[in-house]
Amino acid sequence: MNYWLFKSEPSVFSFEALKAKGKAGTQWDGVRNYAARNNMKAMQIGDLGFFYHSNEGLNIVGIAEVCALAHPDTTSDDPRWECVDIRAVRDVPNPPTLEQVKANPKLAEMALVRLGRLSVQPVTPAEWKEVCRMGGLTPAP
Repeated sequence: MNYWLFKSEPSVFSFEALKAKGKAGTQWDGVRNYAARNNMKAMQIGDLGFFYHSNEGLNIVGIAEVCALAHPDTTSDDPRWECVDIRAVRDVPNPPTLEQVKANPKLAEMALVRLGRLSVQPVTPAEWKEVCRMGGLTPAP
């Protein structure tokens, strides 16, 4: 299993909105960055990802699961753009803030710290466990 981080502005699409989509989930569309697209192409069904509220909130608020492999993004006519489908798994009880993540030396190399603008990011297993611990998820899912 691989781990990821999905970023979204809560006023555009929040974790609450993802939860409202239910078990079917929704496509993670509109991504127009090659690195983020390539990350989605590497995802497997069952991979888990943190759901991060960007610009407003600046915290990791939930866990999502990849429920469909990369496929054409229906919001684009350009076949180069693909997306996966994700669904909500659970809330993070104590959502770690970006400030807390940046202050944690165990997370100094995390993409969220180093590549702030990348909307779909890889997360290492060690980073996953540490963020889960910070968020009150023990043992890590």
